[in-house]
Amino acid sequence: MTLNLKNLLNPKVKMSKMGEFQELRPIEGLQISAVSADLYGDGRDDLTLFYFDEGANFGAVYTNSKVTSASINWNLKIKRHFVKALMINTKNANTFTGIKGAQGLKEIAQSLSKSLTLKSSQSPKGVKEVVKITDLLFASTGVIGEDFPYLKIKNRIPELVKKLRAEQNKFVWFKAASAIMTTDTRPKLAYEECKIGNKLIKISGIAKGSGMIAPNMATMLSFIFTDANIPSVFLKSILKKVTATTFNSITVDSDTSTNDMVAIFATGKAKNYKVYNVLDPKLLDFEKALHRLALNLAKQIVVDGEGAKKFVTVQVIGARSLVMAKNIGFSIANSPLVKTAIAGQDPNWGRIIMAIGKSGENVHVSKIQIKFGNYLVAEQGKIAKDYNENDLKEYMKWDSINIEVNLNIGSAFYDVYTCDLTRDYIDINADYRN
Repeated sequence: MTLNLKNLLNPKVKMSKMGEFQELRPIEGLQISAVSADLYGDGRDDLTLFYFDEGANFGAVYTNSKVTSASINWNLKIKRHFVKALMINTKNANTFTGIKGAQGLKEIAQSLSKSLTLKSSQSPKGVKEVVKITDLLFASTGVIGEDFPYLKIKNRIPELVKKLRAEQNKFVWFKAASAIMTTDTRPKLAYEECKIGNKLIKISGIAKGSGMIAPNMATMLSFIFTDANIPSVFLKSILKKVTATTFNSITVDSDTSTNDMVAIFATGKAKNYKVYNVLDPKLLDFEKALHRLALNLAKQIVVDGEGAKKFVTVQVIGARSLVMAKNIGFSIANSPLVKTAIAGQDPNWGRIIMAIGKSGENVHVSKIQIKFGNYLVAEQGKIAKDYNENDLKEYMKWDSINIEVNLNIGSAFYDVYTCDLTRDYIDINADYRN
């Protein structure tokens, strides 16, 4: 697979503040390609295809928005638990595009099924397998309400299929992760390993997301691939559980969009022993590894929030319930006043108090403790005795800010991850369609 140099030279494609590029290991049974349909008009890759030559079990979670894309609607109608391919386009969300958007997607599905069927007939095994449109999943991301450019996409499908490669070096993964970006400034990738029984299991994942990230995932996509042999119903159950404290614990601007999708695909090539129960202890390591990978990707999304300069962790502890801790955490993390104070490096902890109050949760003001990093700033209903404004101002210059709220009325806790709100956010979103 040829790497599109325009992606590498694009100023939007940079390394993460989270660290160096992470190399992903190949997943047997998976082939990948990415090409340009010139949806952006600059030649960057905007179509991505993941093909499972012998099929894959899968599980997926989608946005809870009441307005959804044609791709989401298509996927929700697929009742099979075994798929052959996933195709993603950027630039156009194919949302609120009426019957033409749905028909355009169906034409793409028909063309893709024919091309993949032809490919299977050319397999060294010499066995022709018909790839049905019901074997295909789709994802879209980009501008809502614009005509879906299905002909541009359809015309590039033969090349997209032709360029499928089983060899998955770091450049192939980078190319695929770059091709699903919109306003992202860098591709997002993560890798984990674990064991099911005595078999080594590999898990590779990519994600896109920037802005409109909120509970229920908003404008974000994440695709995770493993060689594990796990039934689809178990994959979905584990993914849903993992998503609750990873992708659904992040927020950039509190908005929820229309195209959210997180999916996991399992090729079964690791040939681990068959799992008959989702509570099987041998799946615990897999769940932990999947959680680490998902949290890594989720944090990368927050770090890459539109115009973001600071990564912020809001920890609420000592709550009566998980719901209470989560509500207060998101009330703080979604507050424009809190986020702009962080952007301005202002330790205005009064805005934290405000956000706790507006959550609607019944708290004991006299029991609340607030920390910025290791600095205690408030307790017993007032400013902390040893509070030092200068120390806090220095701490607020850090790239990573931790805010801890201890309610001291219970044992429940929840972590929310967010970013600051800068002038760049306004500039990016005011010019989003250009």
